[in-house]
Amino acid sequence: MSGIEARLNAISAIINYQPSHAPLNFSETKPTDIFGSNVFSDKVMKERLPKHVYKSLRNTITLGEKLDASLADVVANAMKDWAIEKGATHFSHVFYPLTGLTAEKHDAFLVPDGDGGAMAEFSGKMLIQGEPDASSFPSGGLRVTFEARGYTAWDVTSPAYLLENPNGTFLCIPTAFVSWTGEALDKKTPLLRSLQALNKQAKRVLGLFGVTTKLPVGSYAGPEQEYFLVDRNFVFSRPDLLIAGRTLFGAPSAKGQEFEDQYFGVIPRRVLSFMMEVEHELFKLGVPVKTRHNEVAPGQFEIAPIYESGNLATDHNQLVMTTLRTVAKRYGMICLLHEKPFAGINGSGKHLNYSLGNAELGGLFDPGDTPHSNAQFLVFCAAAIRALHKHGALLRATVASASNDHRLGANEAPPAIMSAYLGEQLTDVFEQIKKGEVKGSKTKGIMNIGVDTLPPLPMDPGDRNRTSPFAFTGNRFEFRAVGSSHSIAGAQVALNTMMAESLDYVATELEKLGKVNKTQFNQGVQKLLQKIMQEHDAVIFNGDGYSEAWHKEAAKRGLPNLKSTPEALPVLTSKDAVALFTKYGVLSEAELKSRQEIYLEQYVKTVTTEANLVIRMSRTVIFPAAMRYQGQLAETCASMKAIGHDFKMVTLDDVTAKLRAMQTEVDKLEKLLAHEGGDTLKHATYMCEKVLPAMLAVRGYADALESVVADDLWPLPSYQEMLFIR
Repeated sequence: MSGIEARLNAISAIINYQPSHAPLNFSETKPTDIFGSNVFSDKVMKERLPKHVYKSLRNTITLGEKLDASLADVVANAMKDWAIEKGATHFSHVFYPLTGLTAEKHDAFLVPDGDGGAMAEFSGKMLIQGEPDASSFPSGGLRVTFEARGYTAWDVTSPAYLLENPNGTFLCIPTAFVSWTGEALDKKTPLLRSLQALNKQAKRVLGLFGVTTKLPVGSYAGPEQEYFLVDRNFVFSRPDLLIAGRTLFGAPSAKGQEFEDQYFGVIPRRVLSFMMEVEHELFKLGVPVKTRHNEVAPGQFEIAPIYESGNLATDHNQLVMTTLRTVAKRYGMICLLHEKPFAGINGSGKHLNYSLGNAELGGLFDPGDTPHSNAQFLVFCAAAIRALHKHGALLRATVASASNDHRLGANEAPPAIMSAYLGEQLTDVFEQIKKGEVKGSKTKGIMNIGVDTLPPLPMDPGDRNRTSPFAFTGNRFEFRAVGSSHSIAGAQVALNTMMAESLDYVATELEKLGKVNKTQFNQGVQKLLQKIMQEHDAVIFNGDGYSEAWHKEAAKRGLPNLKSTPEALPVLTSKDAVALFTKYGVLSEAELKSRQEIYLEQYVKTVTTEANLVIRMSRTVIFPAAMRYQGQLAETCASMKAIGHDFKMVTLDDVTAKLRAMQTEVDKLEKLLAHEGGDTLKHATYMCEKVLPAMLAVRGYADALESVVADDLWPLPSYQEMLFIR
């Protein structure tokens, strides 16, 4: 079968696609009826647990009180009965290892009863603790290979839920994952530790303002998840997409995103059907997804939830990614969560909307109508500015990966320089604070559009900045550097711990005032804010983060610009990072070293896999197609000469030159891959500085060949087909 035949068959399958199951009927089953129906929710617990057990469990969940393990058997029995009534046959401790993926081991409820039958069993011990084999998960040196024991521990603050499969249902219990010695082998454990540290320091600051709250003060998160959809017929014809999740070859389409007609455009019918089913499944799991729309690039889309507590939002985002991938297959598509699956167009991020607070206090980053007089808000906001200035490099390290390196700094993503955008109103207020005299703040206005039938619109006191990695957006900060495939846990661990340290500093400084009256306290707050701004306002930048002028200015201000993963990850084991995390009990030095080692290994393995794909696809896919075309051109040339035409085939010379050059570059790449030596950091740096450029050199010639080789001979689905045929 020729290349064009394979591609035409794929296109035919797309055109003639029919859903494999009946459409959803939202009029019969309303979203309000199904929301949380597969969650062991507060409502379910209240109905099924004895009052004293329910009350104790609620105190653990809402107030952060120590879990009473003696109640576990009662909870486990109620959870088992609820799950079995809904068709569950197995249970699973779900955890999040340092691969960044979701892991699960399924165990059956049924056990032999000794009389030839079986009974359902699920004890408190089974609920509280599991023991998956940990030997094959990355440990970064925390364990030697033969030490396999690892434990999962029930996270009561994240509710259990049911996942459905066409052939059954199983109970999922969110858990932390630790080694036999208690060291964190996962994403959740340090997140929970960081929330404890944040709560302690935030309450110290609030107490100085006379504010008390029974509830823990924690982080809130709202991750905006971007993704691409590609018909699976195309993916099966692209080894790079299938294995690496991104195209390692591909000439640009004649049309990309330059018309800006994709963004918020009408959602294609099959895609909208997919989105509706994704939302249906997530509603059942209690995930409060709110927004869906076309993104900037062709074939790119977004789903965004309502704000939730940081730990729950993290678990829910893992469910979102799993559901996107699963449901896409039902509609004949593959969901790509890679940060840069297609060159030359926007990649995918996961904008992390971050705030602090609780249900009693609301958001602590909410400035109110008069931020200049809202001292509590100004203190928390100034603490965030200080935290970013002191630990910006650490925050950058949390989003470092081989895939995200392709995205950061491009047109749709912030640069690797960590800076904060405050907008006109807050910038003006903090400038006044820096000078020592606060007179007022810019207020909201009314926008008159000039059309009588349209209502006047309230106008925000400042615009937004899409080039800033850490932008204030009204009542929260939006951290825009998180990659589409990343867990949001890592960024939150850093943000929570940075904020804990900054709030600790604020509380310590204000506590030095001793017992003073309100006027003296306010004066002390103003002096502290002034000091913070004088020392840390270098991190504030409201301009174009992409401009070369900003990069030069950032260097003058001493802001680090860690452009690649091998540059960024060593920050995890820097003196400052170790001191920060160990002081607040979030990560030990050994745990930090393990994470650095694991993430560097992942970087090396990712680039190695991609380089091997480049070599194999070059030799087995692109070379044969181009040489067939070369042969056809040569035959045409020979035929013309045979009939007396002195014919010069420029295209033949061009194809031959490109083939020769590409072959040379492939040989160079293969030799570079044979390199061994140095520790993991040196190896990662070598892959970044030597192997990646060599891969791009091969791609340059391959993409040039795609632009000249006859279309009926080219075997790989093109950008035009993958991005525009839905």
